[in-house]
Amino acid sequence: MTNGGLMKMIKLCLLCLLGILTGTVRLAAQDVIPPQLTPQDTLRNPMLHLQHGSAVLHAAVVVGNSMPASFRNVGRDTLVNAAALDPFFAKLCQGTEPVRVVQLGDSHVRGHVFPVAVRHTLEAAWGSQAVYPDEINYRTTAIAHETGAPGLVYHAIGQNGATAADFCTTEKMDQMAALHPDLIILSFGTNESHNRRYDAVEHYAQLDALLTLLRHYAPDATVMLTTPPGSYVRASRRRRIINPRTEKTVNTILAFGERNGLAVWDLYNIAGGSKRACLNWKNNRLMQRDQVHYTHQGYTIQGNLLGEALLNAFNDYVAN
Repeated sequence: MTNGGLMKMIKLCLLCLLGILTGTVRLAAQDVIPPQLTPQDTLRNPMLHLQHGSAVLHAAVVVGNSMPASFRNVGRDTLVNAAALDPFFAKLCQGTEPVRVVQLGDSHVRGHVFPVAVRHTLEAAWGSQAVYPDEINYRTTAIAHETGAPGLVYHAIGQNGATAADFCTTEKMDQMAALHPDLIILSFGTNESHNRRYDAVEHYAQLDALLTLLRHYAPDATVMLTTPPGSYVRASRRRRIINPRTEKTVNTILAFGERNGLAVWDLYNIAGGSKRACLNWKNNRLMQRDQVHYTHQGYTIQGNLLGEALLNAFNDYVAN
């Protein structure tokens, strides 16, 4: 190379270096390097933002409406005394650690379709980064497996034929407490209502005993109640009638919730109450043949409705 060519090469190198330093020339790689995430970037869900490396809910979420259009005389899908869930929502909004829900109940919960529908409804709004996407069915447990990331974790523990009194055991309390719940949902009432000698005072005392144990074993958890969906009982060998004790059971649960400052999801009255709840489910073929339990679709609707009621309460919380 001549001296003239060498000088041209040196000038070209100097010009390229100057361009890089001034930003007029860009370096390129085979793959574009993604921009650094900022607090305005979303994480797994458009309603989740990054703040100090954690997921934080900051605004209202979109809520569906799973109530069948053919249902008559229905109520609004909201919670009674929703403000009682403010401590749970406050922790959820912090987004610094897993926030755990444990639903306890009878066969409606044990079948897993109902609680899994609740879980999926909430995860669709709040994100699912805190749990692995395990398949859950009747043969598995409904205990979620955590990833360690912050966000919602939804567990369920059900027992066929159970009443609230059946969960007043050390074994059940230890099982519940090991999950470190922030919110406990109690879904009982169907089996209480099938006791032909149903006694409201006794039922109230059983709920009180369970709440006392829950507050001892999980003192930092918020507790809420749900009412049973309704069922039929045999009036004769070939004839079934709407269970007349369901309404009494529901009223006991509502009174207990009011007296103890608990939120209540009143499915029975939301779905039509004493005049229409059972007819709405039955006429739409959402009950099983025993007219006590529900079809897969029926339980899915109920789970979606509970999830939507919780989301409606959350929206009210962030709005205020």
